[in-house]
Amino acid sequence: MFSIDLKSRTPIYEQIYSKIVELVVTGNLKENDQLPSVRTLAKDIGVNPNTVTKAYQELERGGIIYSIPGRGSFVSAQDPSFFHTAALEEFDKTAEKSLRLGVTAGTLHEHIDVISEKNQKGDTK
Repeated sequence: MFSIDLKSRTPIYEQIYSKIVELVVTGNLKENDQLPSVRTLAKDIGVNPNTVTKAYQELERGGIIYSIPGRGSFVSAQDPSFFHTAALEEFDKTAEKSLRLGVTAGTLHEHIDVISEKNQKGDTK
């Protein structure tokens, strides 16, 4: 399904959480899609099942997935604001990284304007 970075400072359960959110946001996981079992995912990515359980619990707490005892975990229906919030969080991370790398705020604004104009014209390439 995906891989995680064992050398990252980000806890593994947070990486799993983020990756599943990303898969939902991008449409790779849709409403009512079943997630791999805890044991299967833990084996596939080489982590302790308790780590996957913690990620799944956080996802369920956040309303991103739901569980049916004896059947597994599934993707919940998402409110449109979920996608809006996720997009802004990703934008913030990218903008902060760009600023740290020396891209000016003015350049970021120019790029946003260009993208906005393209979207208004229907050119999403």
